Amino acid sequence: MPIVNRVADLQPDIQAWRREIHQHPELLYDVHRTAAFVADRLREFGCDEVATGLGRTGVVGVIKGRKPASNGGPKVIGLRADMDALPIEEETSLPYASKTKGLMHACGHDGHTAMLLGAARYLAETRNFAGDAVVIFQPAEEGGAGAAAMIKDGLMERFAIDQVYGMHNGPGIPVGSFAIRSGPIMAATDAIDIKIEGHGGHAARPHKCIDSVLVGAQLITALQSIVSRSVDPLDSAVISMCEFHAGNARNVIPQTAELYGTVRTLTEEVRTLVEKRVREVVAGVAQITGAKIDLVYERGYPVTVNHASQTDLATRVAREIAGDGNVHETPPLMGAEDFAYMLEARPGAFIFCGNGNSAGLHHPAYNFNDEAIVYGTSYWIKLVENTLAA
Repeated sequence: MPIVNRVADLQPDIQAWRREIHQHPELLYDVHRTAAFVADRLREFGCDEVATGLGRTGVVGVIKGRKPASNGGPKVIGLRADMDALPIEEETSLPYASKTKGLMHACGHDGHTAMLLGAARYLAETRNFAGDAVVIFQPAEEGGAGAAAMIKDGLMERFAIDQVYGMHNGPGIPVGSFAIRSGPIMAATDAIDIKIEGHGGHAARPHKCIDSVLVGAQLITALQSIVSRSVDPLDSAVISMCEFHAGNARNVIPQTAELYGTVRTLTEEVRTLVEKRVREVVAGVAQITGAKIDLVYERGYPVTVNHASQTDLATRVAREIAGDGNVHETPPLMGAEDFAYMLEARPGAFIFCGNGNSAGLHHPAYNFNDEAIVYGTSYWIKLVENTLAA
């Protein structure tokens, strides 16, 4: 496959960076060690500018091409990787396994960061493009909206970014393959927090109580029926109530209960509909049961929407690296990704790079596949050289 020859030479270094990062996982915005490691490497590579502290702990490197910028088309392209890990105890027994108890890189952000560092090194050496390549290393993708924080700190304006691209590894996608689609590619994610206050009492006298467990059960059934009875079958939505906390004795009807769940949608219209129906269902169950129910419905990451023109470009570049038969159109995924904020701010595209037959993301046995390094790194390089051609 036509991976970049120099990347094959750099693969041992990129792998070593990846495994170093893997051993020292950090959460959310507390990625100080990882951010310092990234900034040090970018300075070593000779980036024209290395900025730290964007979005609290984000790092940005600027690499200027040696060709004059063309009059038409983009002059600055942003490439983004995420740096944070997850609060999961690693179960891989790898020689480079996490050294921090209870934390691990269970989503492959160590690989994302290392591949973008490899691309930065190559681009700083060759500069065979016109304009600026901006490499973006963000914190807090795993629930902390680090992308939004970097944008709020002026990421796009400060570096005059015209287009922005992201990449994620894909377990189950063969190594050497890519998957992408135009339009919605990952879902919006919203949170449901419900607190029920009934009237507790003896389990043998339920008629004297308002049973918070029964109220919670009715809520779960009603909420998870919204998708099948309120959402168009041709649209996509998920409501999953995943936590139910109530009581501590088998013969006591508890006074209170708590429910926590997640909502996933692929369009703003469905997102708005589902929120409306959740509020109506909660109010209705409260009315028919007599319980007091407090609902907090919090919107999280928006839908990740790939722009058509940039998706076409990304697809052509992936085919150049992997071959036509190894670049596939993926159906939308109901997982969420805070790169969505960057795609709201600038046109761009998000792509999946094959991780082979590995454990799934967020699993304690997951490990980023180092064989994918040459493909992901080559993709970044060719994306810059093709987009910023003179």
